[in-house]
Amino acid sequence: MNPLLSHSAAVLLAFVRGSIVNLALIPVSPRVIPPRPGVGVANVAHLKASLHVYQPRHFLFPFLAHALGTFAGALIAFVVAGSRRAVFACALGLRFLAAGITAGFLLPAPAWFMALDLLAAYLPMAWLATRLGRRLTAPTPASLSP
Repeated sequence: MNPLLSHSAAVLLAFVRGSIVNLALIPVSPRVIPPRPGVGVANVAHLKASLHVYQPRHFLFPFLAHALGTFAGALIAFVVAGSRRAVFACALGLRFLAAGITAGFLLPAPAWFMALDLLAAYLPMAWLATRLGRRLTAPTPASLSP
């Protein structure tokens, strides 16, 4: 297979899987940390209207969703990519960072959360996924023997 196609497929697969992890965590948040009475989380309009009454604990799951989604996607990109694995994992981290920046413009989250989210949830998670990916894909001593 053409390397460009296989790498593109790896990044697309990783982005989809990372997004699934992200989207799976978001609906869990109100069940674990219930919003204040009267706060709507049903859609973006309700969320925008009530975000100003959120407490710091309400931002835990959005942060985890962003961080773990990026980590999972970057790890998959690293493992699936044939060559330049770290480049593809970091590219995926940049893609999720771009999505996080876009979300920051769409939802008026507090500045402290946006700073934490943009600085800690994307590129550092891609870097950690690369580190773990190197360990997972490193040849074992048994596989090196003839």
